[in-house]
Amino acid sequence: MEYRRNDRIDPKNYVYGIRAVIEAIDSGKDIDKVMIRRDLTGDLIRELMAKIKEYDIPMQKVPQEKLNRITMKNHQGAIALLSPVKYQRLEHLVPLFYEEGRNPLVLILDGITDTRNFGAIGRSADCAGVDAIVIPERNSVSVTPDALKTSAGGLFYVPVCREKSIVEAVRYLRDNGYRIVAATEKGAEDYTKADYTVPVAIVMGNEETGISDDVLRMSDDLAAIPMRGNIGSLNVSVAAGVMLYEAVRQRVITE
Repeated sequence: MEYRRNDRIDPKNYVYGIRAVIEAIDSGKDIDKVMIRRDLTGDLIRELMAKIKEYDIPMQKVPQEKLNRITMKNHQGAIALLSPVKYQRLEHLVPLFYEEGRNPLVLILDGITDTRNFGAIGRSADCAGVDAIVIPERNSVSVTPDALKTSAGGLFYVPVCREKSIVEAVRYLRDNGYRIVAATEKGAEDYTKADYTVPVAIVMGNEETGISDDVLRMSDDLAAIPMRGNIGSLNVSVAAGVMLYEAVRQRVITE
């Protein structure tokens, strides 16, 4: 998640100061990531780094200027960006889905980086009845206030799982009986031919590079959306909506 010069972050969405960030971690607040000044040293910063490692919180070392864009108050070189939602873990949700008798539909976002695309995807996911969205911890969007706004609140309703590895998340879902359908221009199969009536995880890839090769190799279906015009691809949020509503269509027919 990137915060640009013109971004306005509500003060309630971050905590600043080394001791305050440590206390926020200890109190169990849901933290999106911690930003630390690159050249920061000392016992207190070492304590903070140990907390970040203990709780497996994403951390980014940044120049002073980036911290100053968020606040000019005495941040001491450390700011924690708070998440407006509580992230879930697949290993907790998947057994629950089966216990509740669901036919789960999961959406995996492999390296999506545009916040507004993520918000639009979240809105479609809620409308389509998606049971969970999976994102990686690193090099990915996260649930920010801007993403929530773009989702029209949809990201409040769909559990978001932030996993260390998308490859491992895909492997875990496969081991638990999910069919993996990758939406990719490399696919030889029309997206409507894949079977979405079983427990399924639909994978959408990075806006520029697509789905990683490791995930493609693990997928059961490489599904392509046909293009009839001059432009060779859809915006990822539009493509996600197309894929999700094919799943909805098939499931309605079989109900």
